[in-house]
Amino acid sequence: QVQLVESGGGLVQAGGSLRLSCAASGRTFSRHAMGWFRQAPGREREFVAAVRWNGGRTYDADSVKGRFTISRDNAKNTVYLQMNSLKPEDTGVYYCAAGDLATQKSDDYDYWGQGTQVTVSS
Repeated sequence: QVQLVESGGGLVQAGGSLRLSCAASGRTFSRHAMGWFRQAPGREREFVAAVRWNGGRTYDADSVKGRFTISRDNAKNTVYLQMNSLKPEDTGVYYCAAGDLATQKSDDYDYWGQGTQVTVSS
């Protein structure tokens, strides 16, 4: 069992930066791939980024390439999402998730956090 708690969201102006953190409980964190997803009002949840269990490879959605970076620290049971050059369209609730594979499909993830709100003003 893995429990996930996101933090670091907030209100930022366009062009600004935020770093989201996702703290995990449980001994199996280092065995799981981790992903970040987001959901804007009235829209479906969408993939943002994912990282393999050992941090050796990462995957990003086209919409965030070159702006967002996912990373993890298994010693701290934490995964991060560094978000730079934020745009109003990045606004939404950001969720971290844990699963067996680092994929873009939300169904492949077994554990989810409660989410943290990110609002980017123009």
